[in-house]
Amino acid sequence: MEIIAQPFLTPIGEHAKVSIVKSLFLKLGGSLITDKIRPHTPRLDKMDELAAQIVSARQIQPDMKLLVGHGSGSFGHAEASKYQTRRGVRDPEGWQGFSEVWFAAAALNRLVMESLHKAGLQSMAFPPSASVTAQDGHVAAWDISPIQSALDAGIIPVVYGDVVFDTMRGGTILSTEELFGYLAHALHPQRILLAGLEAGVWADFHACSHLIAEITPHNISEQAHSLGGSAGTDVTGGMDSKVRQMLRLVQDIPDLDVLIFSGEGLGNIQSALLGEVLGTRIHN
Repeated sequence: MEIIAQPFLTPIGEHAKVSIVKSLFLKLGGSLITDKIRPHTPRLDKMDELAAQIVSARQIQPDMKLLVGHGSGSFGHAEASKYQTRRGVRDPEGWQGFSEVWFAAAALNRLVMESLHKAGLQSMAFPPSASVTAQDGHVAAWDISPIQSALDAGIIPVVYGDVVFDTMRGGTILSTEELFGYLAHALHPQRILLAGLEAGVWADFHACSHLIAEITPHNISEQAHSLGGSAGTDVTGGMDSKVRQMLRLVQDIPDLDVLIFSGEGLGNIQSALLGEVLGTRIHN
């Protein structure tokens, strides 16, 4: 069924105060596109809605260069936790787990790509397992020229948390945030948008009554006690890991802004793509 995208926000003229952002990374979190508590349970209607919001944003800003990433949610994390794949792969059982994690992550990616395709978005998947080599859990080699070519052609490259071969660990898993970190140094986005279920970074996680508006290298020591894990199984770290990765990145790239926000609310993805500040902002 063809999805006809309709703008989720106000008319174009009312966006005059929104800053023009032409290069962005958008992560669709695993908690957003799957039910993280129930193994292998996609939120197909949500994927379609998110794709429609991307269409609407690009209609308003047709020159936007966008790279999309997504987490594995309830698809990859269960297998990864069972086999401890992130820690390394060194025996036949481990390699069996490695291939199972790959299969689960690729299966979810296919569903994401189907939603983007139905929405009429020109997009292509770039599986890290086929192109990235890691060294002790960090990207060591990645020919990103095909990704750059896709961006130049107006095609949305899609990457995702995936298994990769590792020169020290045998095999491991790289999160979408880790992939974004490597790509950001080469592609220089203005903003990285991390959309999940949570409204942002909570000062009182679990109670969730006070949202942290911004995190910087200057106030991280005050906020560190607030950073927690995540609901469901997450083998690549929870909120603490995500925030610290992005904080290091904005220190390396001083003009970069990162948002951690909820993609659950209707129109939030479009709003963020068009430059509005939602959730928690991480900056230098």
